[in-house]
Amino acid sequence: MMCRIWTWQPETQESVVQEAGKLLLADGLLAVPTETFYALACHPFRLGALRRLFALKGRPPDKPILLLVADPQGVRQVAREVPEPALRLMARFWPGPVTVILPARPQLPDLITGGTGTVGVRQPRQRATLALLAALGFPLTGTSANRAGEAPACTAQEVAQALGSGLDAILDDGPCPGGLPSTVVDLTTRPPRLVRPGAVSPEELAEVLPDLAATGVAHG
Repeated sequence: MMCRIWTWQPETQESVVQEAGKLLLADGLLAVPTETFYALACHPFRLGALRRLFALKGRPPDKPILLLVADPQGVRQVAREVPEPALRLMARFWPGPVTVILPARPQLPDLITGGTGTVGVRQPRQRATLALLAALGFPLTGTSANRAGEAPACTAQEVAQALGSGLDAILDDGPCPGGLPSTVVDLTTRPPRLVRPGAVSPEELAEVLPDLAATGVAHG
């Protein structure tokens, strides 16, 4: 059975948000658009939902999952501390495709952190997903909507074809831009490390973090 597809429109926005909230609190799985690709969204503190997500993607349980937040203040729901360099990155690049890795709050499930003690977070730019996050009041997982090893999806139709039977709903606000994934920066080390090059270039990052180093393990 295929999942529902909710088209994001002003007249249905409130009802879609309400339905999405009920679904997410019942271990549901959504696909939502971001400024890069469609993402798989579930409640990051509900283990049943996380297990569904990992099974659907075929993802190893020790591989971390990044989280999406409505605004920089939402980071403190999942991060134990937010160092000053992270605040500079958020001020410059959020909402947008920069994921910051921060020390995780201890109550975050290991399926989010991959047992690393850290969590990757970003504020997406896409209007429907931002509105959903703001209405929910809690973060969502933001890993790309594809099975492990397959190409990420840029449209609701691509998500439905690849994963539809394993999802409860898709939030359709038109095609995502695609291109490069989010840039990932680890702020738990000194100096900060560029873990994954992406949509924001190292040169742009260096304007904010002049001591940036390279390489690491991404939270995707």
